[in-house]
Amino acid sequence: MGVPCDDVVMIQAPEVAGEPSVITVSCPDKTGLGCDLCRVVLLFGLSILRGDVSTDGKWCYIVFWVEERGGRPTRWGLLKKRLLAACPAVSGLFGLQELAVPEPAPQVFLLKFSCYDRMGVLHDVTQVLCELELTIRRVKVSTTPDGRVMDLFFISDTRELLHTKGRKEETCEQLRAVLGDSMTNCEIEPADEQIVACLQASQFLPPAITEEMFNMELPEESQVGSPSSSNNPSVTMDNSLSPSHTLIQILGRDHKGLLYDIMRTLKDYNIQVCYGRFYASQNGSCEIDLFVTQMDGKKILDSTKQGALCSRLRMELFHPLRVNVVKRGPDTELLVANPVELSGKGRPLVFYDITLALKMLQIRIFLAEIGRHVIGDREWEVYRILLCDDFELCAPQNKIIEGVTNMLMGWD
Repeated sequence: MGVPCDDVVMIQAPEVAGEPSVITVSCPDKTGLGCDLCRVVLLFGLSILRGDVSTDGKWCYIVFWVEERGGRPTRWGLLKKRLLAACPAVSGLFGLQELAVPEPAPQVFLLKFSCYDRMGVLHDVTQVLCELELTIRRVKVSTTPDGRVMDLFFISDTRELLHTKGRKEETCEQLRAVLGDSMTNCEIEPADEQIVACLQASQFLPPAITEEMFNMELPEESQVGSPSSSNNPSVTMDNSLSPSHTLIQILGRDHKGLLYDIMRTLKDYNIQVCYGRFYASQNGSCEIDLFVTQMDGKKILDSTKQGALCSRLRMELFHPLRVNVVKRGPDTELLVANPVELSGKGRPLVFYDITLALKMLQIRIFLAEIGRHVIGDREWEVYRILLCDDFELCAPQNKIIEGVTNMLMGWD
């Protein structure tokens, strides 16, 4: 007998106002499942306050205590549907997992529209696309001398319906409802193969950007319990506490998507989480214990691999995203970069948070581009935002970096 879908994912509303909601997932296990579930939770704008993960290698049981932040109402029914989609399928016999099938590449569409510029217009458009479950793959936005904004969004549809007339009309109508009479046209068409090829990662990025944003060194690791340990994360491994698992202990400062960043890193390293516990305290610090194995079911004993994994985890906690404001001749550019999963998925809601932060700072955007670049041994999603000339009337460069960083990291 199969397992009913309602029992695979359960969401319990808080009994008392102010307490977290509880998400419970019970399904067949797979390497990277924690990453996939955390990505969905982050996509819906929720913060994980606590988490428990346990598995016997075939079946897993995961509990997340989550809360809403940022003022976005959560569509709980849709969240449950997306969490179910991230879980491995359950067939005939209890605990029997179907053979994994690689996900087909989503069809890419080109959304073209133009409107007259106003404060926050790009964020408003991004919010509409997020609410419609349209994933932004790349964007090119420019402002003409007469104040008109020309927008090219390369998007894919989570619902896989953008090829239908009804879905296209729904998208254009939602944009028109937000932009009003300022929107002059709206078109959606499949992107041709040449355009899709341009979305792939490239080697080109100005050397100055690479040097400023990606050649970062970690500070010396502070001692556990020292005053600086909350800002300087600690990652240690211990093979003495379990006969069959390696314990990874992490202490540091909490941020939005922290558990996703950790699980993404472990997924990229093909590390299986067998048991884990996550706790974020009210003072902004977090504690994580993870009992893990390699894909072969053995401990992580190789000292070189231990060192590489610990360094990568520390970097993901210390600098999960890179934010900078740089001068390009007479122009000023905001740069934001985040690593891409080996599966090809980028971090959710980055463009949403960037545009919201700039809207709150009352800074207008003249040009915006999203691209993917291979830097070193990793693929990065790089957001390049050319600010309008009057941005310094609203905020100096350091305030822009601070505002965008705080928005991305979920810090007040």
